[in-house]
Amino acid sequence: MSDPTTSTTTTSGTSTSTTTGTTTGTTTGTTTLLLPVLHLPSVVLPGTVVTISLDHDQARAAIEAAGRADGRIVLIEPGNGEPGNGEPGNGTAHNATPPAGTVGVVARVPNTATLPNGEQAAILQAERRARIVAVHTSERGAHHAEVELITDARPTPRVEAATRELRVVLEEIAKLRQSRRLPEILRTITEPGSLADAVTTWSEAGDERRAEVLHAVDLEHRLALLTEWARQHIAELQVSAQIRADVTEGVDKQQRDYLLRQQLAAIQKELGDGDDNVVTDYRTQLDELRQHLPEKTSTFVAKEIERLERMSQQSPEHSWVRTWLDRVFELPWATRTLDQVQLDDARAQLDADHHGLDDVKNRIVEFLAVRKLRADRGVADTDGRAAGTVMTLVGPPGVGKTSLGESIAKAMGRNFVRVALGGVRDEAEIRGHRRTYVGSQPGRIVRAIIEAGSMNPVVLLDEVDKVSPGGWGGDPTAALLEVLDPAQNHTFRDHYLEIELDLSQVVFIATANVADTIPAPLLDRMDLIRLDGYTEDEKVFIAQRYLLPRQLTRAGLTTDEVVVADDAVRTTIGGYTREAGVRSLERELGKLSRKIAAKVATAQQLPPIDVGVDDVREWLGRPKVDDSIPERTNVPGIATGLAVTGAGGDVLFVETTAFPLAQDGEPTLTLTGQLGEVMKESAHIALSYVRSHAAELGVDPAAMAKRVHVHVPAGAVPKDGPSAGVTMTTALVSLLTGRLVKPNLGMTGEITLQGKVLPIGGVKQKVLAAHRAGLTEVVLPKRNGPDLDDVPERVRDQMTFHLADTYADVLAAAFS
Repeated sequence: MSDPTTSTTTTSGTSTSTTTGTTTGTTTGTTTLLLPVLHLPSVVLPGTVVTISLDHDQARAAIEAAGRADGRIVLIEPGNGEPGNGEPGNGTAHNATPPAGTVGVVARVPNTATLPNGEQAAILQAERRARIVAVHTSERGAHHAEVELITDARPTPRVEAATRELRVVLEEIAKLRQSRRLPEILRTITEPGSLADAVTTWSEAGDERRAEVLHAVDLEHRLALLTEWARQHIAELQVSAQIRADVTEGVDKQQRDYLLRQQLAAIQKELGDGDDNVVTDYRTQLDELRQHLPEKTSTFVAKEIERLERMSQQSPEHSWVRTWLDRVFELPWATRTLDQVQLDDARAQLDADHHGLDDVKNRIVEFLAVRKLRADRGVADTDGRAAGTVMTLVGPPGVGKTSLGESIAKAMGRNFVRVALGGVRDEAEIRGHRRTYVGSQPGRIVRAIIEAGSMNPVVLLDEVDKVSPGGWGGDPTAALLEVLDPAQNHTFRDHYLEIELDLSQVVFIATANVADTIPAPLLDRMDLIRLDGYTEDEKVFIAQRYLLPRQLTRAGLTTDEVVVADDAVRTTIGGYTREAGVRSLERELGKLSRKIAAKVATAQQLPPIDVGVDDVREWLGRPKVDDSIPERTNVPGIATGLAVTGAGGDVLFVETTAFPLAQDGEPTLTLTGQLGEVMKESAHIALSYVRSHAAELGVDPAAMAKRVHVHVPAGAVPKDGPSAGVTMTTALVSLLTGRLVKPNLGMTGEITLQGKVLPIGGVKQKVLAAHRAGLTEVVLPKRNGPDLDDVPERVRDQMTFHLADTYADVLAAAFS
């Protein structure tokens, strides 16, 4: 499209020849053309072909005027431009007059036609830019405008460089958009200005950007505008491509997983393992158990089955709901054992499983008798709440607490399960974990019922005194309150199951070594039954009746091949074990059985083998327990006390010594042996009592002006308790008077500053410990006299008891 340098002025729009002028990147001629004016609803750039509808008079007049002349027309955008700056202005109406300086487009009208709907249309071929110089309005015909044609100048080196850069970016855009038209434009159009116009039109830019490009008559400015747009557009395309790639990858994976799951579902359906069958199985199980389930529980389970049926297998909750339903149906809802309590048979069962422990057996028989009588007379529990409290067997290790629980279950004809609570420190261990957590499961109580296989088993809560105190995971002892309280456990709710369980028919039996560490609210719901240990005769019987046959069988021997005399068992008890129970005794008998089995297996000895007193040291080695009480108490300042530990009763020694004070020093008291606060206070009270009653006790006042040291041996073992007062006082009196305490005497009791002897606990355990240690005399508080009835009669007959009301009574019994 070359611009003519001369023209002839006519009435139809031509003018006379003039010289041309130049601008940066453009060439503008001073020759003017008089052309009809047509306003378009949108901006049209040179090189564009458009079809317009001649639906208003001004458009038809403009096209007719162009047809009467040389077929050219000037197209004006819907906005005006300010003269000289090339910026678009405000929109104009079809009949508005464009101001001078507006940039428009000169176009040809090659053809007009009638559309199928009867409307007239015209084809316009936009050719080049033109600047309007003046406008001549007409009331009847078309408006005409005098325009100056604008021609792009020859490209400068900077323009050529900008064009190359633009082409590179446009080629990348063509790849990202997979366009077929853009590569054709880049291949067929070589002029920079025409390329910018064609690409802007191809990009389907809005009127604002096209107007900006139209008014950019400077070629370099026009290329800069298009380059800026191209860079922004390629960045958008790259981000979109990355997002599309990520989405496509995710969709492809989902489609692949979906197809695989559909195939898996088809396979499972053929095998009969699909979800439909699972849901049907669940509904069948629910229908079978509905008569045994509370209404709320059956409704809740039915809703969970419906959720599972509606849920997709891809949902993470799918496996959670299935696992929950499996756990619910694992509970033995329909299984309850019938109590077959025959009191004579129950007593026979207890006697067959345990020797001695008459008080404990009587208490268990009473418990069973109450349950039997209530069942026989039809006495129902009020509001589902069971009567009575929880039996708690308290005693040292090895006395048979756990096996007593098994015997109770046998006597009642119920299933038995043991729950070990030692070291439990999380409330969720009792109540279960909520289903929102990964790997959640029911608590130990629910799992115990599942393990027992019935809804009314005997559950033994073992080592309840060793439950750790509450930490960040909650207090498990607080969770046990609901389990053990008969007023609450008929509506026990496990966090995992979220349904109420009736535990009122479960017989809970707890065991503990000591009751002091059981929290008070939990202890309030328990009925304590104390097992204080066995006498030596009872241990001999238990060894011959239960322990030795069991250990011989484990060693591959029979009771006919090995005979252990009673005196040999007594020697083993006295020289190798010193305990309240029989656990260590069974270990020693097991050691003896293994050594005999080794001799028999190697043919060094042939059965039958008799084990006597003299053979014990040969089989078991040197004695482990040394009765050194006489040797340890053969000097003044030492007294033998009695105490209760987690392993049962035991003897302890209180040693004292004194030495002169430093010059101008004050009498002081030194305590060693890892004593607790109570025992430290007892030592101070004992020393204060001796100082204040020195004359009555026969103590020289000069001897009191010394530094006193009180020591309780076995310093690695913590010691505490309110029963060492009289022992410490006696040791101090012995030290300061130089008299020896009876070597066969043990004592227990607390003392006040006035010399009163206060009662203590654990009398039976302490007396049995004194008997095991070979003591023959025991000093007890007077108010503990009735507790001697709990001591076995054989032990009482072998020992002498001194009941003390004041320390004067202790003083009379302690010194010969």
